[in-house]
Amino acid sequence: MAEHEIVDGEVGREGFVRGLKLLDAITLVVGTVIGSGIYIVSADITRILQSPGLMLLVWLIAGTLTVVAALSFAELAAAMPKAGGQYVFLREAYGRLPAFLYGWTFFLVISTGTIAAVSVAFAKFISVFWPAISASNVVFQLGGLHVNTQQLVAIAVVIVLTYINCRGVREGAVIQNIFTVLKVFAVIILAVAGLTIGRNADIAHANFTNMFAGGPTGFSAITAIGAAMVGGLFAMDSWSYVCSAAAEVENPKKNLPRALLLGTGFVALLYIVVNIAYMNVLPLLGDPNGANVIARGI
Repeated sequence: MAEHEIVDGEVGREGFVRGLKLLDAITLVVGTVIGSGIYIVSADITRILQSPGLMLLVWLIAGTLTVVAALSFAELAAAMPKAGGQYVFLREAYGRLPAFLYGWTFFLVISTGTIAAVSVAFAKFISVFWPAISASNVVFQLGGLHVNTQQLVAIAVVIVLTYINCRGVREGAVIQNIFTVLKVFAVIILAVAGLTIGRNADIAHANFTNMFAGGPTGFSAITAIGAAMVGGLFAMDSWSYVCSAAAEVENPKKNLPRALLLGTGFVALLYIVVNIAYMNVLPLLGDPNGANVIARGI
C-alpha cells in the first residue's frame, strides 16, 4: 500500500477512516453553503440593480459559476482524495511554500473567521426567540472588555460542535446531516409558502412584468452585475470544504464529484426558487421606513 493510500472502511497511515458515504458528502456540501446569505443577500443585490430580472440573473450566474468551479474541484479531489483539500492541490501544483502559507492562512483567518461569523450570526438570530441572549445583556466586564450573553452563546456553539466532531467522523456526520435537513426543510417551506399561500397577485404582476425595467443598461449594467455578484457568490460559498474531508469519504473518486455536482446544483436551484418566491410576496423596491415587511420590500 502506498504511503498516502487509504482503503475504504479501513484506517490508513494518515489515520483517517473513510466513513462518509455519498449522502453524507452531499449534506456536507449543502449544509456548508446554505446559511444566512439567502435571507440577506437579495436585499443587497436589489439595492445595486433596482431590477427583478437582473437580480434573478445574478443568482443564475452565481449558481452557474459555482457549479462550474465545483466540477473543477471535483476533478482535483478525485485525483487527490487526501485530507487538506486546497492545501493538497496547491502543494502539488506550486510546491510546499505556497501550500504552507495557504494552510496557515486558512487555519488562522479564512476558516476561523468563517466559523466565528457563523456562530455570531446564530447567536444574533436566536436572540429573536430568547431575548435574554442579547448584545446589550452584559454578563461581566473586565476593564474595556464587555462580554455579553450573545458572545457566550456563540463561543459555546463553537466548543460543542468542535467536541462532537472530535468524537468521530460518524458523530460529526450525524450532526451535519440533521442540521442540513432542518435548514433545507426550512428554506423549502419558505419557498413553497411564498409561491402559494403568501403570493400577492398584484406584487407578482408588478415584479414579473417588464422585469428588466428600471435597472442599469449597457456597460453600467455589466459593472453593476459585477458588483452584485459579490453577494451572490458569498451566499454560494463554502462548498469546497468537502474536499478537506476527502480522506474520510468512501469511494472518493466517484462520490466526491457526485457530491460536489449534486450539492451545488441543488443549492443553486433552491436559491433561485426562493428568490422567485420573494418576488411573489414582496415588492422589489419599498420604503426603508415602512411599517411592515411588505412596505419595506425586498
